[in-house]
Amino acid sequence: MSTLYVPTPTAAWSVSDGAAEADAGRRLPEQTVACVTDAGFPRHFVPAAWGGNEGAFTDLLHRTAELAEGCASAAWCAALWAAHGRFAAYLPPEGQRDIWGTSADVRISAAVVPPSGTARRTGDTWLLQGEWSCVSGVQHADWLLLAAPEPEGEPGTGPLVLAVPADRVTVLDTWHSTGMRGTGSHSVLVPPLEVPLHRTFPMLDLMCGTPAPGRARCHAVPAQLGGALTFAAPALGAARHALRAWTTRAAKGPGVPGGSAREVLARSAAEIEAAGLLLDLAARRADAEHGPLAVAENRRDIAFATDLLVSAVERLFRAGGDQARDASSELQRCWRDVHTAATHGALRLDAAAAAYAEAVLGR
Repeated sequence: MSTLYVPTPTAAWSVSDGAAEADAGRRLPEQTVACVTDAGFPRHFVPAAWGGNEGAFTDLLHRTAELAEGCASAAWCAALWAAHGRFAAYLPPEGQRDIWGTSADVRISAAVVPPSGTARRTGDTWLLQGEWSCVSGVQHADWLLLAAPEPEGEPGTGPLVLAVPADRVTVLDTWHSTGMRGTGSHSVLVPPLEVPLHRTFPMLDLMCGTPAPGRARCHAVPAQLGGALTFAAPALGAARHALRAWTTRAAKGPGVPGGSAREVLARSAAEIEAAGLLLDLAARRADAEHGPLAVAENRRDIAFATDLLVSAVERLFRAGGDQARDASSELQRCWRDVHTAATHGALRLDAAAAAYAEAVLGR
């Protein structure tokens, strides 16, 4: 269980303290947000020039999974705030200064896939407007990164990513999910808003991991090489939490668990551990390699690991008895969180398998 905490007037606060509240209230408690921020997640990939860590994918994977053992929703937002700091590093220096000029601990939410809304050139600015969905952690964000399709009349520009102060958008109450409820992944509505040119960058830079002077290695990584780890890591921690909850209850039951229960324990534990090893391999690959085959291998391994986590948690839930179905059950919450995380498009095995086959077979 995560030990990350910040002092409160009455006691030390750990993210697990706020997990049930986040699930019921569909947003993270302020103490949890402070905990995640103080633990350094938003600054994980921030350029060193602004006081950031320019961190590694492997470290983020393990820290996120640990956090998710306390609260999967908190880990989801933490990983995304970290990842979006990497995205923002593609902004021109003046745009980076706007975001990190006073602190590296800026929480950035984003909606970049698929691009939405419209952006129209008006002199030295882009006029942005529209609606973007699934903006995780937006209620606690300082800035947003929003992707818009290629502007009309600007052929060859491609989709753009634009940085917008969070207080300039309207948050729509749209996140009524089965799991990961505390992420508050609502939609945002942007009225016509002028965005300076220095707060934009081509989405192609993000997708390709375009290198440039002053960019650290972690900023020159193709989006699909490490991106899916952001969504799989919270599922790994939630699955470990589910295993711990199931095992604790089984150990307190009468007598020695029967053969079927022993098999549930062994198979689920092995699947979760195997998934963790695959994700660790993918994170290390993201920290060391760049090529198309590495991207395809990571997409394959991360998607397959997610399938293992779903299988393990599903088995634990089915063998959890009446208590597993109770609204207050930690196992039930983990089951919902893992299944919800696994629906993310970046974790789909069919798409990952197609990309891997094309990389290996050339078709």
